[in-house]
Amino acid sequence: MLDSGSKAPDFVLPDATGRTLSLAGLLEKGPLILYFYPADFTPGCTKEACYIRDIHDDILAVGLQVVGVSPQDAASHTRFQSEHSLPFPLLCDPAKTAIKAYDVDGPLGFGVRRATYLIGQDGVVEDAVLADLNIDRHKTFIEKAISLRENAST
Repeated sequence: MLDSGSKAPDFVLPDATGRTLSLAGLLEKGPLILYFYPADFTPGCTKEACYIRDIHDDILAVGLQVVGVSPQDAASHTRFQSEHSLPFPLLCDPAKTAIKAYDVDGPLGFGVRRATYLIGQDGVVEDAVLADLNIDRHKTFIEKAISLRENAST
């Protein structure tokens, strides 16, 4: 897991539509909540994605954006986004390029750790949480990021 204050590694990955997105390109639009998850359609990942969907307007309202990353392919991401009406990009990382760069590869290279990063527009990791099974820790992390942005603008 990357530490707060470290430079976030750039990546270039396709989303479910085949559009290629990079960290540098995303950060041009503002700070980013970048979350890594093990797999589409698993109970924990579905719960997490639907929670983010439900507060997506709040995320955008404070100038943040959100992107998910997992090793599934575009077809899986497309079905997952469609079935759960997810309004944010899901990036395909079957080679685990970004997953490894962000140090969230699973034990012995199996799977993906559940991690969420808050990356400032300057490309520096502002905060992060690693909690494989405790989805509520990710929920609390995102709520805190929203709250801090709201308070900073008042």
